[in-house]
Amino acid sequence: MNKIISAKYFYVVLILAAVGIFSAAFKQTGPNSTSNVPPGADTEQNRFTRVVLAQKLEEPMQFELLKDGRVLFAERKGKLKLYNPTTGKVTVIAEIPVSTKYKSFTGEITEAEDGLQGVILDPNYDQNHWIYLYYSQVGNEAVNVVARFEWLGDKLIESSKKILLKVAVQREECCHVGGGMLFDKQNNLYLTTGDNTFSRSSSGFTPIDERPGQYPRDAQKSSGNTNDLRGKILRIHPEPDGTYTIPEGNLFPKGTAKTRPEIYIMGNRNPWRLAIDSRTGWLYWGEVGPDGFNDTVGRGPKAYDEFNMAKQAGNYGWPYMVADNKAYWDYDFATGKSGEQFNPAHPINNSPNNTGLNDLPPAQPAMIWYPYIVSDEFPELGSGSRSATGGPIYHRSDFKNPKRPFPAYYEGKWFVTDWARGWIMAVTLGEDGKYKSMEHFLPKEMFRGPIDMDFGPDGDLYVLEYGNGYFADNPEAQLVKIEYNGGNRRPVVQASSDKKGGAVPFKVQLSAAGTEDFDRDALTYQWKVTSKNGTPKIFNQANPVVTITTPGVYTALLTVTDAKGAKNSKAVQLTAGNEPPVVNIDFKGSNKSFYFPGKKIDYNVNVNDKEDGSLASGKITPAQVAVTIDYLSEGYDQVVIASNQRSVDASVRFATAQNLISKSDCKACHNIDKKSLGPAFTAVALKYKGDNGAEDRLAKKIISGGSGVWGDAAMPAHPSFSTNDAATIVKYILSLSEKQTIKSRPVKGSYSLDSTTKTSPKGNLIFRAAYRDKGTKTAAAQTAEEVVVLRNPIVQVSNVDRDENIEFAPGRARALAKGPMSYIGINKVDLTGIDSIEFAAGAFGAMGPALGGTIEIHLDSPTGKLIGTTPEITPPQPGGARRGGRGARAKAGIGEVTGMHDLYFVFVNSKAKNTDVTISVSDIKFDQKL
Repeated sequence: MNKIISAKYFYVVLILAAVGIFSAAFKQTGPNSTSNVPPGADTEQNRFTRVVLAQKLEEPMQFELLKDGRVLFAERKGKLKLYNPTTGKVTVIAEIPVSTKYKSFTGEITEAEDGLQGVILDPNYDQNHWIYLYYSQVGNEAVNVVARFEWLGDKLIESSKKILLKVAVQREECCHVGGGMLFDKQNNLYLTTGDNTFSRSSSGFTPIDERPGQYPRDAQKSSGNTNDLRGKILRIHPEPDGTYTIPEGNLFPKGTAKTRPEIYIMGNRNPWRLAIDSRTGWLYWGEVGPDGFNDTVGRGPKAYDEFNMAKQAGNYGWPYMVADNKAYWDYDFATGKSGEQFNPAHPINNSPNNTGLNDLPPAQPAMIWYPYIVSDEFPELGSGSRSATGGPIYHRSDFKNPKRPFPAYYEGKWFVTDWARGWIMAVTLGEDGKYKSMEHFLPKEMFRGPIDMDFGPDGDLYVLEYGNGYFADNPEAQLVKIEYNGGNRRPVVQASSDKKGGAVPFKVQLSAAGTEDFDRDALTYQWKVTSKNGTPKIFNQANPVVTITTPGVYTALLTVTDAKGAKNSKAVQLTAGNEPPVVNIDFKGSNKSFYFPGKKIDYNVNVNDKEDGSLASGKITPAQVAVTIDYLSEGYDQVVIASNQRSVDASVRFATAQNLISKSDCKACHNIDKKSLGPAFTAVALKYKGDNGAEDRLAKKIISGGSGVWGDAAMPAHPSFSTNDAATIVKYILSLSEKQTIKSRPVKGSYSLDSTTKTSPKGNLIFRAAYRDKGTKTAAAQTAEEVVVLRNPIVQVSNVDRDENIEFAPGRARALAKGPMSYIGINKVDLTGIDSIEFAAGAFGAMGPALGGTIEIHLDSPTGKLIGTTPEITPPQPGGARRGGRGARAKAGIGEVTGMHDLYFVFVNSKAKNTDVTISVSDIKFDQKL
């Protein structure tokens, strides 16, 4: 959890550059990189299957795998849970009382990172049944503890509790708890602890505030303190009586003045998931870094997260160094003046909050380090929020007869992940255990807050996903495993239905369309349709028609089996007993494809529901129907928006922004109407309500970064973020101040887009009508909607739906027609009220003049009814007139044509050869009758 806190405090919105990350699949860069595609890599990604084991978890933190396939995992609020693969169920085996609150610097009692952080089995669990928990103990004593319990059967024996170790903490201000645990082959227990330091008052640089009363804001008290257990990786040897001894080789020999002998690694900010290479015994971990986004002389470097390795005990620099020993300045928070830059070879801790040695061991550099922006050294890690998590090192020999071992290509690689960015990387290590290269593992997969990873006894990679909200029971929080199948692969199943519900008798077409088997095996299909308490009905075919006569909620489970017996399943839910409403928007003679600024659009919404009645009859009132009309300047994805409608009063106004946010990691720090790490979006909207310049300033801040508005934290820069996208998101956030006053439009009326509105060729005018019915006693309510998108009457050729013998200029800015006959096409165009079509066309190719020709307009096919032809478009003549050169417009009248048609624009020049360019077109304009 603590690692997520340092996934940074985003106070408007931070967008993960997913394209930049995932387009680098198998790309190796950074120090010592040798190639773009790793030789010998198994690029058949379909051989890896992501299997969901348990869903809707409650802030899961760390898990432990048992030999029989059960999975024990800890949740932050104190629940210890067990997943049983035999039953597929999750049970609670204990609920530990834990502290989860702290008193913030403003005096506010709020949620902390504290809680139940870690769980691990004793190496001899089969004999002694001991497990260890790391958690924040309740009570007046501010401590985090390592406690040992006996665990027999399904319940923890709480009376067996023995506290091995206490880590004294401050609970005045957050953050950084650590909490990862690991045993080595000598049965030594490793524990990570965070620096327990409030860092948001440090402008993203090192928190070394030595002023009186600022103890919680000085990491020199903890990470840089040789006499403190915080900001460390501890190594102890648990003893049978519930105590521990100190193994040889820790950083400070037992008895050394002003030191703690438990310390193995010091100088950590928030170390996370530990791994030990079973071949070498070397230690690896992820390290969550600070929040700054600019290098500043007198303060220090910008922020970096790290992946580290240690062959022996050492100091890893924090709070004096970060990344590859980039040093901070000794900044005086009282005077605002900077002293000397810290020396990695000889760091000195002179803080009044230090109880340990002044002279510290030399700082060790990170193995991998990366900032908010794309890293120069490791660009494949992408950009955006950061929260380095770590993960396991794969060795085939660690497993006895695994059913599904990973390919030999991954032997010895370190699998690491990042909670905020959602990727998994496979890091290749050299003989010296250091970085050689890395590549994306499963680059098409996106994980939601991956917080722990490990390999199980069958060779599968297990991933615990916390989800994307912070301090929240995220619906996407789940436990999954990734199976590798080197032999026969299970079918990939797709299941769907033509209707989700209806009145009884409810007739529904089930479909297995899209199901495939990568081994090309013959498949058999079985649908099992059942209600909660009913007897299942079996249909042994791919696409059966099913009639349900009894009201209720049904599950239709499709199981597909290949010729070798491998199976896979997927289900759809059906509701019988309530016919879905039908919603329709009638445009009463207006064009249903295009909007025309300044032109009136008449509309009328019709709603009919079998059980509720109709809007026309008055049994459904206009107040029950949500109608919205909105203009989006930067495109529209109807499928995405339709799937995002959560309620009938949800507006599609800022669907583009919602789509961007849903694909990003901003939910880690923001909720719509509740404070998280950052302010609620509604709070941002209210703060800037009435501020006419806020939209522009906030959009620029998303791109350039900023700090000081919502506290001391810095919001990082996002230079790769487009101005349009930033502005779209800001508009959405600021609109939330009007949330309570947004009203549905009339179900019948007229609308016109102001002729002074600056429209975009990419813009869309969106009409949406939705109705949620009342449901029945046996069936839940259902929502239906119609969304009609009217596009700009100028259609860019980059948006055509089909083409033949066309070469596109870079960016698809122009279509270059080649040969005697070629075409471009647009699907489903309403020609009602259209009297001509105009082309931005010319007789120019990519390198100069082209042959020219005419453009014919055909209905429904390239040889369909001819409804219009442009005048001949000719190349420019030296010193003479031309008709249709670069930038000219060629117009064709189409006569009295109405209705919806596919349009084909055919380029004709009977004298042209197949390779000759005839005409280039950049856009197509549909002109309305006057």
